[in-house]
Order: sequence, then C-alpha cells, then structure tokens
Amino acid sequence: MKNEPKKSNAGIPIIIIILVLAGVVGGAWWLYSESKSAADKNTNRASSSTNAQRASQVPTNAPAGANPPNMLGSPTAAVTVEEFADFQCPTCATTHPTMKEIQSTYGSRIKFVFRNYPLPMHDKSYDAAVAAEAAGMQGKFWAMQDQLFNNQQSWAAPGVDNRQIWAGYAEKIGLDVEKFKTDVAGIAAKSRVDLDLQRAKALNVGSTPTILVNGQPIPPTEMTPAGLRRIIDGELQKASATQAQSSGSSSQATASGGNSNSK
Repeated sequence: MKNEPKKSNAGIPIIIIILVLAGVVGGAWWLYSESKSAADKNTNRASSSTNAQRASQVPTNAPAGANPPNMLGSPTAAVTVEEFADFQCPTCATTHPTMKEIQSTYGSRIKFVFRNYPLPMHDKSYDAAVAAEAAGMQGKFWAMQDQLFNNQQSWAAPGVDNRQIWAGYAEKIGLDVEKFKTDVAGIAAKSRVDLDLQRAKALNVGSTPTILVNGQPIPPTEMTPAGLRRIIDGELQKASATQAQSSGSSSQATASGGNSNSK
C-alpha cells in the first residue's frame, strides 16, 4: 500500500492567531463603546443639570422694587404674575388689554404686580413712568396706566407737549392736578421708578414686555390670553396639589398622635 501523505497542521496556528486577534479587537471595541456610552450619559446629565439651573436662575436676593408695589389681587396668592413694561413701548400697549383680561379673570386668585421698565431708546418713557407713579400717590396708578397705554400714540408723537397732555389725563381721572405736577417733579415718584429698574436689571430683564409667572419668564408666544391662562392654571393646580398634600400629611400626623395617646 502506498503511504497517504500526512496533512499539514501549518494552518492551525494562523487560525488561532486570527481568532485571538478578533477577540482582542472585539474586546477593545466593546470597552470603547461602553466608555463612550458612559461619557455621553454623563454629558447629558451635566447638560440637563445646567439647563435646569439656567431655568431657575432668578436671583432670590434681587432688589424688591418699589415698595409697596403697584399690585392687584391678593398679596398672599399662590401665583404671582409680574409684568415689566415701558409706557412708550408699542408692544406693551398692544399687550395691555391681555393683562387687563388676566387681572379680571383671576382677581384675588393671583397677585398681579406691575413694574416700570422704561427703555433708554424711548425718550418719554421714563417721564411717563414717573407720571404714573405720581398718579399712584393719589391712589390712581391703574387709571393713569390705562390713559398712558390707551393713548400712547398721542403723547408719544414727536413735538407734542406730553407733560401738558398728562396733566389733562390727571384731570380726567379726578386727580388734584397741582399736586400731580408737584409729585411729577419730586423725588418720591422717581425713586419708585428707579427701584423697579434695579429689580429689572437684577432679574436680567432685557426687553418689554417681560412677564414672569412665579418667577419664570413667559415666552413671547405665550403672551396671549389663552397662553397665560394655561400657564397660570398650571401653577394654581400645582399650588392646590401641594396644599392638599400638606393638609393630608397634617391630618395623618394628627391622627397618628391621637392614636398613640388612646388606650
């Protein structure tokens, strides 16, 4: 019989080497994928944390503004709506009816605060804010606010005697006109405007109108009756749920205390 040629085993080490290399490459890729995934998760967490911090960056130590503020509603309401506006700002004038509607709709369920924020670009806005505050010193701030916003185009027009026009508004809403003129020229009304300006700057208010609901800025697209109602209703629901939870906890604690004393 002829001897069969022996099969060569030379290919086996090559196969083993390839398998080992494949294992090493696969392991390295797995480790890279895991480390990248962990890094991405940490990055996302850090980004989310940063965004959350930015969303709540309303300084708690910001100046209070004019005190007492120009306020409607209840001072103890769970929801505070704070508007920063410029009497010469056209958008503020067009938003004014919306704010009046919100005030009327919610009444004492909210605390509504108006803050003066006259912009440097408007030549009569600071004096208009002072005029509103002077009217407020006779208890007629809101009446003068209506006059200034509703007739903005008249007194803000170039070349008109805006101070004389405002004196006419003062007479129309029943003010002592001479006292009004004295208060417009005095320090007290100006100080209130300046205090509101300090608060606005501390809260990083950069444009008008700016509206905060419980300290959170409202996007311009939501400055509509429907948008504001949706946001305010949400805050009222949160406050109601928190109050209910607190009441429930208090009731359980009272019941627990009573049971522990029973024989």
